[in-house]
Amino acid sequence: MRSTHSGYTRLSKVHKISAAGLGAAGAAAVAFAMVSGGPAAADVQSVGVKPVAFDAKSFKTDADQGELAKQADEAAAQAKAQVQQKTDRAGEQAASRSTERKPVKAAAPAPKAYGNDLDGWINQALDIMRAKGIPGSYEGIKRNVLRESTGNPQAINDWDVNAVNGVPSKGLLQIIDPTFQAFHVDGTSWDIYDPVANIVASCNYAAKTYGSMDNVNSAY
Repeated sequence: MRSTHSGYTRLSKVHKISAAGLGAAGAAAVAFAMVSGGPAAADVQSVGVKPVAFDAKSFKTDADQGELAKQADEAAAQAKAQVQQKTDRAGEQAASRSTERKPVKAAAPAPKAYGNDLDGWINQALDIMRAKGIPGSYEGIKRNVLRESTGNPQAINDWDVNAVNGVPSKGLLQIIDPTFQAFHVDGTSWDIYDPVANIVASCNYAAKTYGSMDNVNSAY
């Protein structure tokens, strides 16, 4: 079972120990027992085997590595696109919130409503008189209106001296045309029969002549 050649001892198959696969498992060394057949003592030699690190790339072909690189590039591009989309969306939302926060001008208040009757006409006339600085009270105006026309805005006097002179008294407070035109208040109608315009012009005249319509208790 033993033969020699050139001074070296040849191992038989039964003495050989295979190290296949031990490199991948990380074996540090494989010992080969060498047994001498002569009178010399047994000689044991240890052969060191360097561990082999596992490298996944070594198991890939060039084509496989190229495909992996392509997939990695595509994944990176998709991630970048997603980040950009989120950034754009955040910018749009911020702009939308900024637009929504712009101060909104308050709507103009609705015009005050007045009734189309003596009470409404007097109250509307009083609001205009206050804005223009013309004195007068609700009671003083109503008292004179009831005496002069009984509250009829179309009333006309065709028998007194004014009527004889061709300028009859007209409207709620029985004012003549020349006086109405002279004491007309801007913002009111130029129609002497308009109840509000008639009251305001008459009160304006009374304020200049008597201090206030409240001071008038008879024909004026």
